[in-house]
Amino acid sequence: MKQHGDWRPVDDKYWNLKSAAVVCRQLDCGSAVSTEKREDSSWRLVWRIDLSCLQSGFTMRECVSTESIPSSHSLQITCSESVRLVNGTSLCSGRLEVKSNQSWSSVCEADFDQQDAEVVCRELGCGAPSVLQGALYGEVKAPMWTKEFQCEGSESVLLDCGSSGSARNTCSPGKAVGLTCSEPDDVRLVGGASRCAGGLEMKQHGDWKPVDDWRSDWSLKSAAVVCRRLDCGSVVSTERKKDSSSTSVWRIRSSCLQSGSTLRECVVTESDSSPLSLQITCSESVRLVDGTNLCSGRLEVKSNQSWSSVCEADFDQQDAEVVCRELGCGAPSVLQGALYGEVEAPMWTKEFQCEGSESVLLDCGSSGSARNTCSPGKAVGLTCSEPDDVRLVGGASRCAGGLEVKQHGDWKPVDDWGSDWNLKSAAVVCRQLDCGSAVSTENRKDSSSRSVWWIISSCPQSGSTLRECVSTGSLPSSSSLQITCSESVRLVNGTSLCSGRLEVKSNQSWSSVCEADFDQQDAEVVCRELGCGAPSVLQGALYGEVEAPMWTKEFQCEGNESVLLDCGSSGSARNTCSPGKAVGLTCSEPDDVRLVGGASRCAGGLEVKQHGDWKPVYDWNWNLKSAAVVCRQLDCGSAVSTESRKNSSSRSVWRIRSSCLQSGSTLRECVETWSVSSSLSLQITCSGNTINDINYDSNVSSLFLPLSQ
Repeated sequence: MKQHGDWRPVDDKYWNLKSAAVVCRQLDCGSAVSTEKREDSSWRLVWRIDLSCLQSGFTMRECVSTESIPSSHSLQITCSESVRLVNGTSLCSGRLEVKSNQSWSSVCEADFDQQDAEVVCRELGCGAPSVLQGALYGEVKAPMWTKEFQCEGSESVLLDCGSSGSARNTCSPGKAVGLTCSEPDDVRLVGGASRCAGGLEMKQHGDWKPVDDWRSDWSLKSAAVVCRRLDCGSVVSTERKKDSSSTSVWRIRSSCLQSGSTLRECVVTESDSSPLSLQITCSESVRLVDGTNLCSGRLEVKSNQSWSSVCEADFDQQDAEVVCRELGCGAPSVLQGALYGEVEAPMWTKEFQCEGSESVLLDCGSSGSARNTCSPGKAVGLTCSEPDDVRLVGGASRCAGGLEVKQHGDWKPVDDWGSDWNLKSAAVVCRQLDCGSAVSTENRKDSSSRSVWWIISSCPQSGSTLRECVSTGSLPSSSSLQITCSESVRLVNGTSLCSGRLEVKSNQSWSSVCEADFDQQDAEVVCRELGCGAPSVLQGALYGEVEAPMWTKEFQCEGNESVLLDCGSSGSARNTCSPGKAVGLTCSEPDDVRLVGGASRCAGGLEVKQHGDWKPVYDWNWNLKSAAVVCRQLDCGSAVSTESRKNSSSRSVWRIRSSCLQSGSTLRECVETWSVSSSLSLQITCSGNTINDINYDSNVSSLFLPLSQ
């Protein structure tokens, strides 16, 4: 890359095929075929690349670091040059395009066959073709390739194949070649009881080696990608095994896999030495598909290398208990046809007859007679509860205290990885414990270091359960996460933690509240209980209709109570509530954000109050889109500008990840649990006060730096 006038090699320790694909696209060189690191004879200066930036859709120029560093490595990339697959779900799928005379053309189905597809898949470094179908990856207009390919199947590249003499002028709509190549046979599990259990190994640059994760961030969610890839059902468990000595391993960044990329795309280019390797156990013959997590979905059973759905009439509660146990989940909670989508044949043809104590479903007996048909919507949809492996300890109730998780049989405290835990992450814990809404979270410093489990907060925030997100190995830490949940009230279906349809808990069940039984004083108590500001909107059906159960008595709060269930209530019970009259409540955000040091309340340095302390805010990737959230929350109009100010000394600041704000969350939900030391702070100007009215001291303004620097 040429940066600041200098051409230099590029190096990065996390580089992978997904990153290399960006280079191939930028050079108009087709698809990425391979990438690796080369050891050079001497050290020299190289540029570094921010891979998370690159893989988010930005260009190399936007993502290169501002300064060079010394390195004895450089990145080597091979692109396909004259063929590429576009609009696919991975580097091995997409609509086929061929390059000639510096322009790309799609290919008509009538001019392309299975032998041609074999050549293309081989040229791209992928496995054999598995699907060849027009319009699979979108319609296309001209230009179209004009001649028929006539490959023998053994050629190295498509343009080495012969072609017809006559040219095609037209191609019917929807007939442009869509090609899916299988992933290459470069992943395996070894040393286990079957091909679906054991140590993870990958073949990279011709070498089979064990795999270890990067930064101890491997989790059940990552391992699920391996089980799917090997056609081995659902993931049951994963852990890191310590070997007697260090060996050469390939590294995988779990965050890459969890973004939807394949194993091949996520392996880091150079091997490393590690005494640890990843162990995975998959369910092998049962799986749940199209669910909301690893413990829910439409049930499928494998026999003779193919998967079949199961008919409701052939499956009961005892069968469900066996499946949930086999998958490492809790007891079955919902068993209902079509809960996770309709399905066509094939269907399992016999009735399962489990006693309930079996270890795996295929150990159960079955009926002698075969079923030929199953009514539409009757394929088994199964939801297993999450296993009882999360708790809050040391607080005033089961809904407050230090977060602990049971992993591989051991209860340990939890700390976040990268200090990025926030109220949005804590809300996942409160929901999983059926403890209402998240009120507060913080990182507590302990007197000594001990072994903890790690959780990367982006994983639960993506919708995964805590079980899916806990790292496979424990590490020493002297801090732990403390969480307080609201316990007996919650707001559901809202746009933030401070809005939603009100529900109240009694006798372990949640009930909505009728508008006629709830007034402004009651709302003030609820908003205070949830750690929010004063109520701003109180309106029925604002956050969706609701069916019974409904709370049966009228609340009679005075307004100064700490929790809603401390309020008095009417003696008589209500039996009905008109449709659309369930309480929808919006509390304002608490008064914990301000801009200071500017000419008005709508301009200045951003400060946030967290755990009772006002501190400045700083984050390196803050931008105008993030600043707009602040301006809206302060009722200060639109964001006009934002920049980073260099202060004379370091002091304690709160961190806010702009990615959290930009997902639609509020500032309160995104502030991280502990402060860090920084000499930089964020300055924001909102349109509530024009920039021309702000008079910065010339000495101060000279300290301002554009965020891009």
